[in-house]
Amino acid sequence: MSAHISNVRPKPDPVLADIADYAAKAKISSPEAYNTARLCLMDTLGCGFEALSYPACTKLMGPVVPGAVMAGGAKVPGTAFQLDPVMAAFNIGCMIRWLDFNDTWLAAEWGHPSDNLGGILAMADYLSRQAVAAGKKPLTMRDVLTAMIKAHEIQGVIALENSFNRVGLDHVVLVKVASTAVVSAMLGLSREEIINAVSNAWVDGQSLRTYRHAPNTGSRKSWAAGDATSRAVRLALMAAKGEMGYPSVLSAKGWGFYDVLFKGKPFTFSRKYGSYVMENVLFKISFPAEFHAQTAVECAIQLHPQVKDRLDQIKKVVITTHESAIRIIDKKGPLNNPADRDHCIQYMAAIGLIKGNLTAADYEDNVARDPRVDALRDKMECVENRQWSKDYLDPQKRSIANAIQVFFKDGSKTANIAVEYPVGHRRRRKEGIPLLEAKFRTNLARRFPEKQRAAIEALCRDQKKLEATPVHEFVDMMVI
Repeated sequence: MSAHISNVRPKPDPVLADIADYAAKAKISSPEAYNTARLCLMDTLGCGFEALSYPACTKLMGPVVPGAVMAGGAKVPGTAFQLDPVMAAFNIGCMIRWLDFNDTWLAAEWGHPSDNLGGILAMADYLSRQAVAAGKKPLTMRDVLTAMIKAHEIQGVIALENSFNRVGLDHVVLVKVASTAVVSAMLGLSREEIINAVSNAWVDGQSLRTYRHAPNTGSRKSWAAGDATSRAVRLALMAAKGEMGYPSVLSAKGWGFYDVLFKGKPFTFSRKYGSYVMENVLFKISFPAEFHAQTAVECAIQLHPQVKDRLDQIKKVVITTHESAIRIIDKKGPLNNPADRDHCIQYMAAIGLIKGNLTAADYEDNVARDPRVDALRDKMECVENRQWSKDYLDPQKRSIANAIQVFFKDGSKTANIAVEYPVGHRRRRKEGIPLLEAKFRTNLARRFPEKQRAAIEALCRDQKKLEATPVHEFVDMMVI
């Protein structure tokens, strides 16, 4: 007996249609979103410039094989590379994510929406150079900021209610989907073509979270988003050539994403696409630390003066935290590499207590070999504050709370220092923006001579002038 399955091609899944309509047609009218996108652009590129100081990152930069450069292609900021837009997207995405220092979005799913800048900037630069060569108008940086707002929104709104980590999938699936949508729109594709491209992003085999968790934590977590955003550029360019899509890629019985990879559950949504995510995005300003530990490091640094001369007298350290932090970064035992260490709340807190600071260099082997670090980690315990776990998911709060208290062998103890909102939170924007701008200046100085970095900073601080700047001219300012 055979089962009769209809071969009538269905209408696109509503999720695909909504993404395509938003990417192609939505008008962004929020000044706050554009101003935040400008800050995000500065911060994201700055993170990439710092990463270019690390050989583990730079070994992956450049063309996929030596000599495969492209005249008229997209340039990679902070380098001399000019590549096809797919490989340029990988390069930019890789460098901005390498140190785990760019922006963050925390909800049912986690992620880093500025990862999408890899595909956005590479494609915008490529299209601008091609337009100028053909005697046409290039794209402007306002186009880039608009695409950033939309990519943040697609990734972040899907993440609000839908947890991919709980089914073992990595959040870079949302980078691939969001980048595909906005890059396709940037190419001027039709609604049907955008749906085709986005459907192929969903139909891809998706990344497992294996490389983010013990005992397999490794450096792939630093280039996975670059891989995702470059794949998005590839899929958009294929759709531009007429490559077909798969309209029920999510909902198809037995073979769709929901049944195969999401335990049969369709996505749920609590809000429509607008500009909410960019306006509320979390910046990593002070520390290159997995975001669930940002406030823990703030607590540790506050306690540093009280404990720095009494490290050998510590009996135990209690870290009070929220459920997501316990699930992701509560680690015991050996930490094998920098990627392992920047996803361990005990390691990050220990560095803060010992040094009164935390930098990207503190994840390297020479720092990790300090015997005080593991000795302190061994004395730490994490406990959940259930109210903080609820506040973490509350759309009116979206806190990322941690507290640290140190107990000494003589029976004395420090105060229980708690921080609910990190300095990069929307609630602390006024405090955070000057620090973000200082971080950008520091990162520019790592890569560019004084005259060049002064010109870049001046342009980036001028919203109106930046938005009017042709993309290729902006990128040319950052060529080494």
